[in-house]
Amino acid sequence: MKLSINCDEATTICDKSQYGEASLMERIRLTLHLAFCRHCKKYTKQNSLMTDVYNRFATPCQGSEKMPDEEKKDLEAKLQEELKKN
Repeated sequence: MKLSINCDEATTICDKSQYGEASLMERIRLTLHLAFCRHCKKYTKQNSLMTDVYNRFATPCQGSEKMPDEEKKDLEAKLQEELKKN
């Protein structure tokens, strides 16, 4: 098994690792890659930061709560507006 991975594989493993889904071998390969790749190292730090911020400020879903129809329509309109801008 090769220990070196490319940046695409590194980002995939990074994402899996954030959710505890990466195997030990994948985490070892990622660590080795991060020792030499500053771009993936930055991606990993940013990914961790985004996860931390999300976990601090996200409102947990209770499962039975539903978004009111009016809010859904407003959100859909905003999304459509953003899509038109891009």
